[in-house]
Amino acid sequence: MERKVLLICAGGMSTGILMKKMEKYAQDKGIDLRIDAMGMSAYEDLYKNYEVILLGPQVAYKKEEISQVTGMPIGVIAAYDYAIGNVENIMKQVEEIYPA
Repeated sequence: MERKVLLICAGGMSTGILMKKMEKYAQDKGIDLRIDAMGMSAYEDLYKNYEVILLGPQVAYKKEEISQVTGMPIGVIAAYDYAIGNVENIMKQVEEIYPA
């Protein structure tokens, strides 16, 4: 089953790096993952193509606003996992919030 995940950060740069790590992890583990990364200014046009949104810790304060706009399951990546690119923990988070 394909997982459709949207990563959002302030500008899209740091989540872009994380996205590449997550793609490699998914490929190595045989997980069907469609993932994209973007900044806050771009998500409103594209969020409907995904099923879960993960926020970088630097935009955690926007969680309520994004939840109201999208109505989608949203998680905030733990600062430490984000900083070191702990993809295993981040993918666990995706599974926890993924719609059944």
